[in-house]
Amino acid sequence: MPYRVAVIGAGFGGIGMAIALKDAGIEDFVVLDRAADLGGTWRDNSYPGLTCDIPSHLYSFSFRPWRWSRRFPAREEILAYLHALVAEHDLGPHLRFGHGVAAAEFDEPGAVWNLTLDDGGTLQASAVVCSVGQLGRPVIPDLPGRDQFAGPSWHSARWNHDVDLAGRRVAVIGTGASAIQFVPEIAKVAGHVDVYQRTPPYVLPKADRPYRDAELALYDRLPVVRKADRLRIFLYGELLTSGFVLSPKMLAAPMAMWRRQLRTQIADPELQARCVPEYVMGCKRVVFSNDWYPALARPDVDLVTDPIERIVTDSVITVDGTARAADVIVYGTGFQATQFLVPMQVSGLGGRRLAEAWRDVAQAYLGITVSRFPNFFMLYGPNTNLGGNSIIYMLEGQIRYTLGAIRALQAERLAWLDVRPDVQDTFNAWVQSASRTSVWESGCHSWYTTASGRNINNWPDHTFLYRYRVRRFDLAAYRLQPAVVGASAA
Repeated sequence: MPYRVAVIGAGFGGIGMAIALKDAGIEDFVVLDRAADLGGTWRDNSYPGLTCDIPSHLYSFSFRPWRWSRRFPAREEILAYLHALVAEHDLGPHLRFGHGVAAAEFDEPGAVWNLTLDDGGTLQASAVVCSVGQLGRPVIPDLPGRDQFAGPSWHSARWNHDVDLAGRRVAVIGTGASAIQFVPEIAKVAGHVDVYQRTPPYVLPKADRPYRDAELALYDRLPVVRKADRLRIFLYGELLTSGFVLSPKMLAAPMAMWRRQLRTQIADPELQARCVPEYVMGCKRVVFSNDWYPALARPDVDLVTDPIERIVTDSVITVDGTARAADVIVYGTGFQATQFLVPMQVSGLGGRRLAEAWRDVAQAYLGITVSRFPNFFMLYGPNTNLGGNSIIYMLEGQIRYTLGAIRALQAERLAWLDVRPDVQDTFNAWVQSASRTSVWESGCHSWYTTASGRNINNWPDHTFLYRYRVRRFDLAAYRLQPAVVGASAA
């Protein structure tokens, strides 16, 4: 018998979806993950200094606050939180690790999804919820001579903890959100660090510190205080988002904070100049750190802005002909964020391939459903990423919407439901229109956009408006296929 629901991915989205299913009395589901444990990106990334950019009280589900030790949670605490959720909701029997999904094919006559696993096994489900995230496939640039390098090298998302960096010359390629965190840490032990930068980031102060015992006691005794802090953080994020989606003029205060931090933490005018972005704040991801600029100002750290020409066995050579010795190379070069669901192959009605439907650009209704792919739902799909607030807030809305659809399948005795093409087209026309006036389409190239500059990752408005749009599941937006009389309901 097919499962009622198959959830793909055991990160925040997959665990949250599993909890919602159990709370709704739905026990016939499975959560599949190709890794050996849960955690998603927090499981895969383990580089030194890894913490969340979103304050802890907002980087957690609203239905389950947590006793965080500090304002910005570290990786270990986030993983502990997820494991606690699994234990509290008895999700263990539903989790199947080491079971990646290679392909998903919809059988229209049977109204069921046939899933092919990486090991060749198969299973069936009436509905599929895909929660594989956007930041799980690392990108290593195809630099000339990269494979000739004789020393160890790795991407920051696949950190090699067996290599001792003490006293060694480390070349760090890339200055994205991960490098901002691990460079200050490895600079403390390495003999020398060369940081190769293509474009500088905007770096805002990070108001991080451990919570005092009195604060923790207050949160425990008066949960409303924790909720108030959560609301405060959310409203600050919405204010930052206003500058991204309404007018960059509203970013005057964050810009002043950035300038102040740069000028006070780096004294060298020439180094300061190399840290000044030439794009609108928010066009690329804004990062938060108190030690990035001080790390660059260290005598044993060099910021290199000349493009890399090639890599040889023991050095990185830039276009000006300078060869800088390197014992280790660490790539902080991001992820394949615009290639959603890759490498999983998904086929819908009439054998329609999702990769073909997304050949020009990935798009989905509310970032959740795609026309001609019935009973297939995504969490953290196209245009649901954020530039200034918590993705957990977005996931809660998507989970509730998807649960509404799964309930409707049974309540309305449907074999399947499929978002109407006109509804999807109208929604995505609005997304394109709204994105044109956002900072994400202001001219820079980032992982938010395609090569042509089109925003396919970020939600182009305030997050509370997204939650309003997904507040309930609307059957009128879908084509409905009644279940065959006598057949088991979806």
